[in-house]
Amino acid sequence: MKFQPTLMQERVHTIDVLRGVSLLGILLVNMYGFYLPQPHIDLAYWFTEAKDIIWQQTLDIYVQSSFYPLFSILFGYGLAMQYMKSQKTGINFYKFAPKRLLIILTIGLIHAFLIWWGDILVMYAFCGFFLIVFMRLKSPWLITIALVLNAMMHAFILFIYQLAGVLNMEVEQISVNIVMIQNAITAYGTGTWMDALTQRIADLSIQMRIDMWIISLFTILPYMLVGVAAAKWRLIERAKELKIMWLIFAVVGIGLGLFIKSAPYMYNRTYLLDYLKVFIGGPILAVGYMAAIIVICLLPFAIKLLSPLAKLGRMSMTMYIMQSVVATFIFYSFGFGLYGKMTVQMGVYMALGIFIVQLILAELWLSKFSQGPIEAAMKKLTYPVLTGCKTTISKQ
Repeated sequence: MKFQPTLMQERVHTIDVLRGVSLLGILLVNMYGFYLPQPHIDLAYWFTEAKDIIWQQTLDIYVQSSFYPLFSILFGYGLAMQYMKSQKTGINFYKFAPKRLLIILTIGLIHAFLIWWGDILVMYAFCGFFLIVFMRLKSPWLITIALVLNAMMHAFILFIYQLAGVLNMEVEQISVNIVMIQNAITAYGTGTWMDALTQRIADLSIQMRIDMWIISLFTILPYMLVGVAAAKWRLIERAKELKIMWLIFAVVGIGLGLFIKSAPYMYNRTYLLDYLKVFIGGPILAVGYMAAIIVICLLPFAIKLLSPLAKLGRMSMTMYIMQSVVATFIFYSFGFGLYGKMTVQMGVYMALGIFIVQLILAELWLSKFSQGPIEAAMKKLTYPVLTGCKTTISKQ
């Protein structure tokens, strides 16, 4: 029996649009890491100009910590769709899913060591290996496990805050390593490619600490589990009949999410409010954004209007890596050397410019090819031979 990637007519347009929008959110957040020594600074205290502070706070409220949950949900949703398809075709999902995750892990490691330290693919692949263990479970169990994992993290953080007696105290500026900051500015801003590589490895020692791997199982993995549960319920495919539910999620999610994320700026910035902003407000706003996009996609004109975003979403892996390649060339010394010379406003405009160019490139590329180059390579490596039968690689 043959197993093949998703055919074009089988694709869910809304999921591709969601991926496209997520790429913009991720780029806006990642821009800090492209032009600032982000692993070594606290963004809330880094900027001194009023305009930079306002732009940073705006991004913190509307974008920061709200797009990795969305992308995690979509990751789980997509993997679950592959699982359900394998159930129909009779192919063993566990023969190709680990291979696909291993390929993503490899791409992530190459990206992290050779292009940019802020890679997220490695963590996604890592959590994905745990995710496929739960793939057979029904949606209520998946939601329960997700809630338990996430609740354990919340309980641990709140316990530590309470134990330290800082829960309701105002957040103080954390101490920073001036040497590491200066090393990053020198290596990326004026150093050679080898200098940047050395610094990237130093930054990765922070980005990929052991505790970060453990934390991902209580942050990223739960959202993936929610995505699997949603896919098994076919919540996006059934959006038309569930439009009232999605509309409620959009209104409540965006309204409540923005309120919680704005709280540290409306009131005193305490450890509790900061925690709620990141770990409660961020995910709630992510659900609100997701629901709003799903509702918009139900409108008659939306399919054609949002087609560029959908095409970008179809090439999400290629475009994610491209963002890092383009941004590091712009900011690092072996390119235009703008590292450390950007305002937050300029960074946002730069991100929007890159994103618009990507929309155009996706349109042009998919007018001649059926999928992005990295996506094509991944599929050829993932689906060569299954259960003794040759797999057909079809257009996506």
